[in-house]
Amino acid sequence: MVVDIGYRLGPEHPHPAQFEDCMSAVTHLLKEAENYEVDPNRIILAGDSSGGTLVSLVCSHLVTRKDIPSVRAQVLIYPPLQSVDITLPSYQQNCNGPILVGGRVFQLAMKFVKKEIADVSGFMKNAHVPDYLSVKYKKWISADLIPDKFKVRGYVPIAPAPFSEKLYEAAELGFQEDFCPLLSTDDIIRQLPETFLLTCEYDILRDDGLLYKKRLEDNGVPVTWLHLEKGFHGMMYQNDWVPFQLKEAQKAMEHIVDFIQRY
Repeated sequence: MVVDIGYRLGPEHPHPAQFEDCMSAVTHLLKEAENYEVDPNRIILAGDSSGGTLVSLVCSHLVTRKDIPSVRAQVLIYPPLQSVDITLPSYQQNCNGPILVGGRVFQLAMKFVKKEIADVSGFMKNAHVPDYLSVKYKKWISADLIPDKFKVRGYVPIAPAPFSEKLYEAAELGFQEDFCPLLSTDDIIRQLPETFLLTCEYDILRDDGLLYKKRLEDNGVPVTWLHLEKGFHGMMYQNDWVPFQLKEAQKAMEHIVDFIQRY
């Protein structure tokens, strides 16, 4: 059985409306699974892009719940997972797309949080990040943790721009653990379910996925990782458009189906 969760959208419904809707739906399904003739111990959550973020957040919050069955696995398709370091290699290499463009990411983010920021370029130089947070999260979010093979297309360490209180206030939500999965503590990460993670070489969010993969593996969580060398953000949508289907997207779908069928 497949359940498609329809959650409220921003900016009309700001965070945490989307998370709350997903939590409500998933919790209900876990509690009432047998009434739908579903095995509650074989439920897998999946999402792409921001849907992947929501899946990860829901799984993170459910690990502390002892009154309902645990999620069996999570499937994350090129999810955004942090906003602490926007100078990571993939943010530089793929800032002009395809599909997802660096400046556009923050334009949409500002609409989501209902902030008026005319020039979002400062975000791309980490002007929104105070020094103490940069230091705090460097153990989890840093270009030093990205394998060298992902830096060969062009990467130059960038010194952060002068700190902007205005940008920090606009992006403050991005430093909250219940909004950015990569900020979860180790005691939460190590309890997460087995994970299928898809990253794409030509995706600005690629390194979010690589860093999350490392955190999961460092904490003993089994990860099935698929990296598409010719992939880009949003490519999975083209599986619905038969004349425009991409072989890479079809390949990814086959791997996802194989992962799910294990259970």
